[in-house]
Amino acid sequence: MDNTIKGLLDREEIRNLRTLYAHHLDSNNIAALDQVFSADAVVEVTVGKMEGIAAIRTGLNDAFKLFDRDHHSSYPFLHAIVNHWIKLTGPDTAEGRCYLIDFETASKPDPNPLLLLGLYADEYRRINGQWRITRTRLEVVWPQRNDTSERPADQNKEA
Repeated sequence: MDNTIKGLLDREEIRNLRTLYAHHLDSNNIAALDQVFSADAVVEVTVGKMEGIAAIRTGLNDAFKLFDRDHHSSYPFLHAIVNHWIKLTGPDTAEGRCYLIDFETASKPDPNPLLLLGLYADEYRRINGQWRITRTRLEVVWPQRNDTSERPADQNKEA
């Protein structure tokens, strides 16, 4: 197969992983996350750092329960994945970035459904013929990060 066409197909399969992640997480299909992540994947998101598929399932299931206030068990948030950039770094490896627009659809005091804006930085690997995310880190760009090292010194003091 022509390398250009193979590259396009690989990038499309990789792009689909991030979209599939959003669908599985938002619909509470946490058990299917092994279709997205490798068994040894590392995930760093707002709920913490998780290593391995079992820890990822547990951590994301806990996050789902946190937002599913009305116990409807589907779509307490919606992850919109856009502006996906993918670079193939080898025949079976790639890296990429994409934007996250995260909406909270569960009831909350603030009527604005926007929860956060962020960037996913991903690493991918083809394993047994299937692309998987092996490492991902979410960088929140709005609202302001909770990391006190990035705040002015006078805001680091406890109230």
